[in-house]
Amino acid sequence: MSIWMQVAAYILLPLAFVSCGETITPEDPFEPSISTKESQVSSDDGFVYVIIGAKGEWTIDLQYPAEGPSDWATMDPASGVDVPPAARLRFSQNESEESRTVTLVLNNRGKQVSTTVEQLGHSEPVPPPGPTPGAYGYGEDVCKADWLELPETKAGDGCELLIHDMEGKKYTTQAQSGVRNWSCYWSYDEHVSYWVAYPHNSALIGKGSRSDAWGVFDPIIPSSMQPNMGYTYGGGWTRGHQIASADRYISQANRSTFYPTNMTPQDYDFNAKIWANLENQIRNYASTSDTLYVVTGCVLEGSNTYSGNNSGFTVKVPAAYFKAALQKSTSTSVGYSGWRAAAWYMPHDSGIATGNYKSYVMTVDALEAKLGYDLFVNLPAKVGKDLADKIEADCNWAK
Repeated sequence: MSIWMQVAAYILLPLAFVSCGETITPEDPFEPSISTKESQVSSDDGFVYVIIGAKGEWTIDLQYPAEGPSDWATMDPASGVDVPPAARLRFSQNESEESRTVTLVLNNRGKQVSTTVEQLGHSEPVPPPGPTPGAYGYGEDVCKADWLELPETKAGDGCELLIHDMEGKKYTTQAQSGVRNWSCYWSYDEHVSYWVAYPHNSALIGKGSRSDAWGVFDPIIPSSMQPNMGYTYGGGWTRGHQIASADRYISQANRSTFYPTNMTPQDYDFNAKIWANLENQIRNYASTSDTLYVVTGCVLEGSNTYSGNNSGFTVKVPAAYFKAALQKSTSTSVGYSGWRAAAWYMPHDSGIATGNYKSYVMTVDALEAKLGYDLFVNLPAKVGKDLADKIEADCNWAK
């Protein structure tokens, strides 16, 4: 055989193993994964978010120790295709003094991976993830109110819930005094509120005008803990409201929207354009509602940018902002028996300032998965779990 025939045979030999048009491709390196936001949960009933990494069809099986209790947890959902918008492990109350565990086994692409969650017994304290609960004592560590606008709060996470009445003073839930205005989840470390929550309708907006009461400190906490809003944040960042000034035109209620606890350092173009347009739409929804329950918040995770130090300290500039709205309509023909909800999540970027806020609409479920905590935590008790799930999984009306 000549040298050229040998070369041709060497080239053609691998092709003999490829038939019927098959293509040999490198092995897909993707590996499925599963984890939870928390590996240890309290004895109370509730849920924990599950983070799934999967391609194609997947299922999750729950496995319990042979010697322990079983059937106290469920996956929602337990199967799907690719990644769900929000997956939760739901669990019932543990009435025993003994802790219990469940292992979540993800089956995907012929492989199995797992993670384990422990639920503490009812006599065991939940390990605090942050400073000692109630270390400051100016607000509430965990809110006991059942207001529909409130997200979940956690004991000992370093934040306190500050609740304002329509006079701008402290609203005391125990005494049920006055009319609630807005609540905020204040971080003493970051000098911002992670979120502001409030009921919204035409009566609560009232009549009046913008007070521009810059420089007035929130009376609930010491002024030394707050940025001085008599100045801008410094560094070119504007003073961005979370509950908008135009959402409260009653005199003292409007002044309270200028408290530092309601502010974040925000890009001017973002604030004045796409964010302002969304705020206007929220007021439109409120004007046709019995009540619109609103949560506005900022996301600091992922940000390495800080404001100037006009107040003697710098404040982290949020990486993103969000809103969520739960509408109780005057008509039961709207949404689900008169209830509907939607959410918006936007990167804090001047490049989207002239964009359309509708491009960022999503379900409440999807926003909860991004944030890692529950919004409208009291909704299931109000309307029932099944109806609440439907409301939080649909945002088509806001598109």
